[in-house]
Amino acid sequence: MRMLIMGAPGAGKGTMASIIKEFYHIPHISTGDMFREAMKISSPVGLTAKQYIEKGELVPDEVTIRLVEERLREEDAQHGFLFDGFPRTLSQAQALDTILSLQNVKLDVVVDMRIDRDLLIKRLSGRRVCSQCNANYHIENLKPKVEGICDRCGSPLIQRKDDTEETIHHRLAVYEENTLPLIAYYEAKGLVVAAKGYGNTYQSFCEIEPILGAMHDYNQK
Repeated sequence: MRMLIMGAPGAGKGTMASIIKEFYHIPHISTGDMFREAMKISSPVGLTAKQYIEKGELVPDEVTIRLVEERLREEDAQHGFLFDGFPRTLSQAQALDTILSLQNVKLDVVVDMRIDRDLLIKRLSGRRVCSQCNANYHIENLKPKVEGICDRCGSPLIQRKDDTEETIHHRLAVYEENTLPLIAYYEAKGLVVAAKGYGNTYQSFCEIEPILGAMHDYNQK
């Protein structure tokens, strides 16, 4: 199964992706996670990406595409994958089409997570992340046992720079301008399945799974 999961920042892509990963036994590839790891070790790609990510802007296409192309060569991605956070622009989508065509494979389905804008802002601005193990918390919905301290490793919790309310508004504006048009691109290919980005994510997955399976079977013909 070769899939993309799309949606605005905070729409619940990560939670849905973890369910899909286990159900279809495919790697969940998050470009955001790959960039954060590259930034953590101060690699050349990470240093370049940091300049854009901390301002809520998109990393240049050529940097992102290079990272993705290298990841798709790895063994675990040869029989399927789920991309989270890529593509984000039409040129990235076209580049992915080219990469997959050279491998003689194609996408099976695109899951579009849909959620109200006000709920997105509340969800993201309240998010806190462990400074060491990256575990996620929320000041209202997922509080740690000790305020400001990670339950897993005892490290301080932080608010990421791209989760401040000012940056969130900018991230959503960037999404609407650059990424939202991709839904139309993939709808024209007949690949999009809409999923609820709020409430019970597992229930939302159960609602769309028959459609995912049918699209997978169709695209394998």
